[in-house]
Amino acid sequence: MVKTLLLLLAAAISGPLMPAAHAAEWPDRPIRMVVPYPPGGATDVAARLYAQHMGDFLKQTVVVENKAGAGGEVGAEAVARATPDGYTVLMGALGSLAINASLLDKQNYSFVKDFKGVSVAITMPMALAVNTSVPANSVQELIALAKSRPGKLSIGSAGNGSSQHMAGELFKQITGTDILHVPYRGSGPAVTDLLGGQIDMVIDTLPALMPQLASGKIRILGVTTAERAPALPDVKTLAEQGVQGYAVATTYALLAPTGTPPQAIEKMSMAMQKAGALPELREGAAKLGAKATPTSPAETDKVVSGELKKWAAVVNRSATRTAKK
Repeated sequence: MVKTLLLLLAAAISGPLMPAAHAAEWPDRPIRMVVPYPPGGATDVAARLYAQHMGDFLKQTVVVENKAGAGGEVGAEAVARATPDGYTVLMGALGSLAINASLLDKQNYSFVKDFKGVSVAITMPMALAVNTSVPANSVQELIALAKSRPGKLSIGSAGNGSSQHMAGELFKQITGTDILHVPYRGSGPAVTDLLGGQIDMVIDTLPALMPQLASGKIRILGVTTAERAPALPDVKTLAEQGVQGYAVATTYALLAPTGTPPQAIEKMSMAMQKAGALPELREGAAKLGAKATPTSPAETDKVVSGELKKWAAVVNRSATRTAKK
């Protein structure tokens, strides 16, 4: 009898009846969402739009942590090197990450190998704006003006290798124009000089440009996305105005380190999708001129692949291959 009891006890300790022998179900502690840029920018806003609602659905706190530096590289590398357990993730601007992957000769991580897609968060149009002193009221008029003055018109950006810079490079490549690139340290200084007439044009996000329309000093000639922006329904896209093949959006997405358990990625993605369907989140995105566009992990990986392919081609055709070593 005693022997039988001992055998039953041993089986209970080693068998599936002991739940403590199994790992706790994910998530059982707070999740850290790293933003590789300073607070207040579009990536930071996208992260904070989703974090609270994700936490509600996952029943855990999602903490947004800003880890800025080197054009997003410091934060991205920190997440790439983090333990792939689902508790450290990256909210990144896909265009910038993809551009850096092609533009930088040396990185301490691999955007291609070290990250898996969780979900797109928001998609934000950019727009082509000129100072009102520029004698062009349409994109085609601007192209004609640029071709009549090779190297004389100037386009500002948030810095060498930035999404704004590469959006401008793509515009020049498709239109065959020679426009002088003027890099700044951020969108703010570039837009300030656009208002002052020190530069002729920029391609930048709607939040950077729309507040300046009331000044009467800038004119938005077109939006960069394949479809018109809901915030500017009367403004035609660049493609509608003859710049065929031009489709650029600033896409912000949640990424996890490669090796993160698939069930954690799936749960995070479902939480993102549920959050993205909430009216309050969609309204918050709309205030940025953006759209909540959550996706499945597989769809997110396709978006990442598309961004990598697009910007690698632009970088390789441009004269800025080593601008951000």
